[in-house]
This record gives sequence, structure tokens and C-alpha cells, in this order.
Amino acid sequence: MTSVPPHRIRVPLLLGGPDAHALEASLRALGFAPRVASERLGVASATKMCRSVVIKGLEAMLIESLTTARRHGVEDDVLASLRETFPGVDWERQASYFFARVIEHGRRRAEEMREAAQTVREAGLLPWSAEGTAERQAWLADLADAGGIVDWRVEADRILTALSPTRHAATHDIHASHGSDR
Repeated sequence: MTSVPPHRIRVPLLLGGPDAHALEASLRALGFAPRVASERLGVASATKMCRSVVIKGLEAMLIESLTTARRHGVEDDVLASLRETFPGVDWERQASYFFARVIEHGRRRAEEMREAAQTVREAGLLPWSAEGTAERQAWLADLADAGGIVDWRVEADRILTALSPTRHAATHDIHASHGSDR
């Protein structure tokens, strides 16, 4: 239910289904940090999928916003505004973290977000955010090359460099056609 690296084996796990309590005891004995969400199947998965809509969506939005801001030379103003609105967040650090996470895990996360979109669809909503997040995560993973992240600005510049005018126009046309379906 959160990033694994700081917690490792103690990362919070949600369990579900009729055997969840028995599994919880076994996992806890091995050093894991499980919690039974429900004895009903699907509750733990729905919790994870709904959380992912927010977490992976924030990543996709910040990447899109800051890359666009970088193109227009207004990233410092955007970051200042975010700091004012959310003073408890170090937006420079958060941006670097989000870029790094998506570059490293974007392909897997895109698949997860397609599953999250299905969860949203099953609730009767059109999954605009989840589907857009899946597209952004996969898109950035496709652009990424091996190596670590020095700074989110370096990654934003790499994205902008990869976008030739022809590719940019095609991407815009694709997104415009998707928008008409929504």
C-alpha cells in the first residue's frame, strides 16, 4: 500500500478473502505487515486500485505540468505557487522522485492503471484520470533510457528534446481524438 524501499518486508499489505485472517497470522510470523481489509474478495484490490488513481495520477500530473512549464520557462513560478498552496511539500524533491519512479516503473504502473481504470468503470464512472495516467506512465517509460535521475529538469529537458515538431503534432492529434470520445 506504499513504496516498498523504505519499509522492505514491512511494507503495509492488505489482505482479502475468506482465508485472509489465517494468511495474516502466517505473514506476520514471517515479519510482514499485513492487515485484513475484508473477508470479501475484491475489497483489498479495490482499495489498492483507488489509491493508485490518486498516487499515480499525481505523478502523471506533476510530470505533465512541470514538463509543460519547463517548455514555457515558467517552472519556477509554478513551483512557487505549489509551495504556497501546499507548504508542507518539497516540490523540487517530489518532482525528482516522481520522475524517477515513473521512469523506473512506468511500464508496470501503466498496466496497473489500466486495471484501475477497469475498477473505476465497474463503479459506473468513465475512467478519464486512470486512463490518462496509464497513457502518461507508458509514454514516459517509452522515452526513458537507462540511468539515474539527477534532477527533474534534466528529465523534462530530455522529454522536450525527444518531441520533434512532427511527433508533437501527432501526439496532439491523438489526444484530441481521444478527447472527443469523452
